[in-house]
Amino acid sequence: MEATSPGYYLTYLYTNCIGIKVNGFPCKDEANVTDADFFYSGIANPGVINNSVGSVATVANVEKISGLNTLGVSLARIDYASGGLNPPHTHPRATEIIFVLDGELDVGFITTSNKLISKSVKKGDVFVFPRGLVHFQKNNGDKSASVIAGFNSQLPGTQSIAATLFTSTPAVPDNVLTKTFQIGTKEVDKIKNKLAPKKT
Repeated sequence: MEATSPGYYLTYLYTNCIGIKVNGFPCKDEANVTDADFFYSGIANPGVINNSVGSVATVANVEKISGLNTLGVSLARIDYASGGLNPPHTHPRATEIIFVLDGELDVGFITTSNKLISKSVKKGDVFVFPRGLVHFQKNNGDKSASVIAGFNSQLPGTQSIAATLFTSTPAVPDNVLTKTFQIGTKEVDKIKNKLAPKKT
């Protein structure tokens, strides 16, 4: 079998990584590999948006597709209601590239020099967010929007800035938050209450 053929790669991958874990996911024995390990239909339809920010991400990463283990790629579908926001966040393990399926969005990221790089994008457009940089997407249109996002990681991770700072467990000390944002304890409590996960 030629070293460049897909069969060679899969044989190598599943023969040589037995017992190895990458990001906590074990490789499978070649004899146990099926087409189900490489398939997922979860991003075919829009996600249900039921939150205060007006967006939802449906991921297709190694947690959903076990065959992505060690391959270094993943996808997500992000859907936005009219006025919806994918709040400022980072992906610590991946660069993100989006392709706009429907609608129009204002998107941007902040460089390490504190410069905002932003653009209005519409159906068919592509925009890139460099790895680890804070970025956002906002639907300023009067109809819904959606994108497909690609990542160069099987598990890019997502850290929402507001949720990370105000809803962590254990909590970030209030005096850190009040000094960072130059606000009082009452304002910190208000933000925490608004961002707290809804009880079911």
